[in-house]
Amino acid sequence: MREFITSAARATSALATLSLWLAGIGLCAMTAAIAAQVFWRYVLNNSLIWTEPGSVMIMGWFIFLGAAVGIREGYHLSFDVLLYILPEKAKPWLHSLSDIAVGGFGAGMVWYGWELAEKVAGNKMASLGISDAFNFAPVVVGGGLIVIFSLERILRRAAGLHTARFGDPEPVEEF
Repeated sequence: MREFITSAARATSALATLSLWLAGIGLCAMTAAIAAQVFWRYVLNNSLIWTEPGSVMIMGWFIFLGAAVGIREGYHLSFDVLLYILPEKAKPWLHSLSDIAVGGFGAGMVWYGWELAEKVAGNKMASLGISDAFNFAPVVVGGGLIVIFSLERILRRAAGLHTARFGDPEPVEEF
């Protein structure tokens, strides 16, 4: 079981690294698109019609990819007051409960994001010429990653392995 979880952790580590790189590239691409829009509008006295909806779509990607990586690494918001008063043996249970709740939220993102995408799939964005469903793709993919990363955290804890932090080459034993 531990070997399987260790192998899966290596795969999810690579997936998290890829997601973080894509989020960073998206942030740079959005910044370049907005800079191009400013240049075209104020220097060339013209306007690029695709930059605003394209930038919003790219922003969705880097937000949801980055949020999923934050979930994997334990940087998400939490209410830690109970952790200060509970005995050490109860803390992993509380962390697992939190991961289950976060994973459920990710599953809701997948479910409802997909429903929203289906409802608007027939509409086209005039400025980009693509389906409005593409606006909800980051919600679905980000939710799927949140489910995967939450499950990884639960399985690592159940196997007695340290939960992931970015840059950890391999899972390490709890100490």
